[in-house]
Amino acid sequence: MKLYRALLIFLVSLILLNYSTYGQSPGQRRYVSAVAGSGFFPLAVPGKQVILYLDTDEYAGVKRAAANLITDIAAVTQSAPGKISTNFKGDKQMVLIGTIGKNSKIDRLIAEGKLDATAIKGKWEAHLTLVIKNPFPGVAQALVIAGSDKRGTIYGIYDLSAQIGVSPWYWWADVPVKHQKNIYVIPGNFTDGEPAVRYRGIFINDEAPAFQGWAKEKFGGVNHQVYEKVFELILRLKGNYLWPAMWGNAFNDDDKLNPVLADEYGIVMGTSHHEPMDRAQQEWKRYGTGAWNYQTNKTVLQEFWKQGIINMGNKETIVTVGMRGDGDMPMAEESNIALLENIVHDQREIISQVTGKAASQTPQMWALYKEVQDYYDKGMRVPDDVTLLLCDDNWGNIRKLPALGAKPRKGGYGIYFHFDYVGDPRNYKWLNTNEIAATWEQMHLAYEYNARQVWVVNVGDIKPMEYPISFFMDYAWAPDKWPATRLPDYAKAWAAQQFGSENAGKIAKILTQYTRFNSRRKPELLDQNTYSLVNYNEFERVTTDYVGLKNDAKDLYTKIPASYKDAYYQLVLHPVTACANLYELYFAAARNKLYAEQGRAASNSTAKRIQQLFERDKQISRYYNDTLSNSKWHHMMDQTHIGYTYWQQPEVDKMPPAKTISLAESANVGVTVEGSPEVYLPGQHLTSLPRFYPWNSKGHYIEIFNRGKTAFKYQLQSPVAYVQFSSAAGMVTEQERVMINIDWAKAPADISQIPVTVSTDAGKLVVDVNIDNEHLKDHKFRDIGGYIAIEAAHYTRAVADKQVNWQEIPDYGRTLSGVCPIPVTAAAYQPGNNSPHLEYQISLKDTGRINVIMYISPTLDFKAKKGLYYAVSIDDDAPQLVNINKNETPGSGEWGNSVANNIKKLQTTHVINKPGTHVLKYWMVDAGVVLQKVVIDSGGLKDSYLGPEEH
Repeated sequence: MKLYRALLIFLVSLILLNYSTYGQSPGQRRYVSAVAGSGFFPLAVPGKQVILYLDTDEYAGVKRAAANLITDIAAVTQSAPGKISTNFKGDKQMVLIGTIGKNSKIDRLIAEGKLDATAIKGKWEAHLTLVIKNPFPGVAQALVIAGSDKRGTIYGIYDLSAQIGVSPWYWWADVPVKHQKNIYVIPGNFTDGEPAVRYRGIFINDEAPAFQGWAKEKFGGVNHQVYEKVFELILRLKGNYLWPAMWGNAFNDDDKLNPVLADEYGIVMGTSHHEPMDRAQQEWKRYGTGAWNYQTNKTVLQEFWKQGIINMGNKETIVTVGMRGDGDMPMAEESNIALLENIVHDQREIISQVTGKAASQTPQMWALYKEVQDYYDKGMRVPDDVTLLLCDDNWGNIRKLPALGAKPRKGGYGIYFHFDYVGDPRNYKWLNTNEIAATWEQMHLAYEYNARQVWVVNVGDIKPMEYPISFFMDYAWAPDKWPATRLPDYAKAWAAQQFGSENAGKIAKILTQYTRFNSRRKPELLDQNTYSLVNYNEFERVTTDYVGLKNDAKDLYTKIPASYKDAYYQLVLHPVTACANLYELYFAAARNKLYAEQGRAASNSTAKRIQQLFERDKQISRYYNDTLSNSKWHHMMDQTHIGYTYWQQPEVDKMPPAKTISLAESANVGVTVEGSPEVYLPGQHLTSLPRFYPWNSKGHYIEIFNRGKTAFKYQLQSPVAYVQFSSAAGMVTEQERVMINIDWAKAPADISQIPVTVSTDAGKLVVDVNIDNEHLKDHKFRDIGGYIAIEAAHYTRAVADKQVNWQEIPDYGRTLSGVCPIPVTAAAYQPGNNSPHLEYQISLKDTGRINVIMYISPTLDFKAKKGLYYAVSIDDDAPQLVNINKNETPGSGEWGNSVANNIKKLQTTHVINKPGTHVLKYWMVDAGVVLQKVVIDSGGLKDSYLGPEEH
C-alpha cells in the first residue's frame, strides 16, 4: 500500500508538473512539482520563509541571480519574499547555492563524498541541482545548486526560476509567472552539461529609431539601467556574450557603470566587427584626431586603441582585432594584406603591453565580415589563438566555414549571424521574419563544420525577435537536443513556456506560419507587384492565408486569460495582425491598379480600401506604442516599413498609389475569368476559363463587373445540371464573383465542354466550361495545364547509401519543407547509377522539350569550391550538373535576387521522346544544398512568385 501511495503521489506530481513548470530551455527535463512526494524538497510552502544560503566569498553575479530567485519564488507563490543569508544555521531543510571553490559548504560536501560533482567539476558553465539527505549535522535535507564556475551557478539558479514558472521573457515580453502555492523539488541529479558553443550572444544593432527612442524615454538613454535588463535576459537564456548598441552609442564611455556591471553580472563583452580594441566607433568620433588611416595616423590610432585595453582592465572581454574603414565601410583600396597583418601584430603588442601577459592570454576575434573575408581568401592570416569569426551574408546565409579536416585553431571559429539588417538589397528591421527551421539549417552547418567558439546574432532592437533569439541560444547550448525532426516540438515547448500547455499547439502553429509567410519576402520588400494577381490566384491566396492566420490568432486572444494578453499580443498577435494588414494593403493596391486599367467601378472602392488599410497600419503601431502594457514599449514600433524605393528606409511611411476613375452614369458590363486579366464584353465567347478536374474541389470563377454607376442584373444558365453556380442570378452594383463547380457524381467520365450563358441587361456572353473527368489522381504527378508542381518532400522514392541519407526539414522554406542530404559534412558525389538521389514519378502528355525548375534555398558556396552542385535527369538520361552559385557573390545582382526572393529558381532542359510515365531524378552532388520544390514546365507554366501549387 505504501509503495502504491508513493507511486500515485509521484504520478500526480508529474501530471501537475507537466502543466505548471517549465525549464530554462524549452523541452528540458523537469524537476519541480506542485505537490509533495517521497523525498521531495519543500522549496516553498505556506508558513515557511525561503532562505537561500550563499558563502560570503561568492561571486557578485551569483548573489544577484540568487536575489532574483527570491523575487521569482515570491511572485510564483504570491507570498512574502524570502531572503539570502551567509550565516549558516543548519536548518532542518536548507537551500545551498554556490560555485565550486567559492562555497566552503559545497566544497565540504564534495570532499566528504556527499556531493558527486564529477559531472560538472572543471567544466565550462555547468551546474548541478540535487537534493541531498543529511548533508550536515542537524540538517535532514538540502537542495543544492552547485556551479562549476560563476555562470554555471547562475544558470543553475535561473534554471530553477524557469522550472517554477518564470519565463526568461517575463520582463522583456511581459510573460506572467505561473502561480502555485507550493513548490517541491524532486529528488535526482539535474544538469544540462556544458554548452556546445563556448560564447553565445546577441548584438543590439540598427537600434534607431525603436530601441534608442524607447531607452531614452524610459531610462534616460542606453545606459546601465537598460543594460541590466539586457544582462539578465541573456543569462536567463543561458547566453554569455554581448555586442552593445553602437548607433550613436558607446557602451564603455556613455555610462561608466556599463562595463562594471556587465562583468559583475557575468556577461562577456565585445565590440562589433568594425570596432577594434574594445573601443566604439563613437569614441573615435569623440576623441580621435586625424584620419582613421593606419598608414597616415598610426601613432594616434595606437594610443586610442591602447586606452581601450586600459579601460578593459580585467573584465571578461573578447577583443576585436583588425581594422575596417570608418563607419562600417571597407578600407581604402590601397590597403594591403601586409598592412592589415601589421595592424593586428601591433594591436596584439598593445594588448600584451597593457595586460602584462602574452597576447594569447586575452581572448580575441577577427571578423571576416564583407570585404575582410576577401583579405583572408587572398592569404591574410592572424595568430592561431585569435578566433576567426565567420559571417553570413547579412541575410542568414553563411559565407564561409572551416574546411573539414583542417588543422584545429586554438582560437577556433565563430559565426556572426543576422536576424536584422540595414543595407542591400533592402533593410529589414520592422518585425521578425526568421524561420527557426532556416536558422537551424545554417547553424547546423556551422556546428557540424566545427565553428563552435562564438555565435553572435544581430537582433536589432531585441523586440520583436524574442522567438528566434530563444531558439538561437537554445540551439547554441545543445544542438544535438534539437535535430530537424524536433523543430515542431521546439515551437510547442517554447509556446508552453510562455503561455502554458493548453494552447501551446495552436500558438506553435501560428508562430511557425507567420514566420514562414514573413520569410517568403521581407515586409520591407513586399509591394503590390510581389505576387501575381492573375496567375494561380496567387496574391489573393497568400493574402487569404495570412488573414485566416490573423483570425485564428485573434480568436485565441479572446480565449486566453487576461493576464496573458499583453504577452500574447507582443509574441503572437501583433506580428500576425500587422503583416496580415500589410498583405491586405498591397493586395488592395494590386487590385486597384488592375481595376483602374480594366475600368471597373470597384477601382474607386479599392482606393478607399488602401487608405483604410494604411491608416490601420498606423493604428496597430500606435496600440503597440501607446497602449500595450501601459505604454511600456513606447517607440518600439516607430520603424517605418511602407514605401521603400531603394535599400534605405523611407523617412515616413508612404501609402501605395490609389487610383480613382470617372464612371459613366449608365451600366457598363464587363466580365473576366480566373487566370486572365482580359476584359470580355456582351456578345463575346470566353474560352480561357481554366479546366475543371475532380480533385479541384474549389472550382473556378468568373467576375461580372460594372464600369458605370447604374446597377444591372445578371443570370447564368447551363444546359446540364451538373455544372453548378454559387449564384445563378443577381444584381451587380460594383462586381460579383460567381464560383463555377462540378457535381462530379453526375458528370460524365470523359472530357467535355459545356457552354454557360451569362445574360445581363446589356446582352449575353458564353463561357466554355471544360471538364476533364477521365484522369484519376494516383501516385503520379500529372501534367495538367502545361506544368507539374511537386513539394520536395513528396518524392516517390529516396535512394541513399551507407554514407548519405535524406533529411526533411519540416516547416522550412516558402511553402512546405526542405529536403537535403545528411550528414552535411558528406563528401561530394559523382551523380549516377545508385548514388544518392530522389525520384519523382511524373506523367507527361506529350513529347518535346520540358524545363525543370528546382527551387533551391539561397545557400552560398561556404566550401569555397567555386559553387555547390546538384544534378537532374529524366529516366536513364545522363544527369545534368547545376551550379547553384553560378555568377553569384554577395553584393551581386544574382545574390540580391536570391536573398530578396529567398529562393533560387534554377532550370535545366530535357527532351521527352514519348508521352506517359517518367521518373525525374534529383541527384545529390554536394551536401548543404536544400531542395524546396520541383516545377516542370511543359509549355503552360505562368509567372508567379511562389510557383504553382502542388496538384
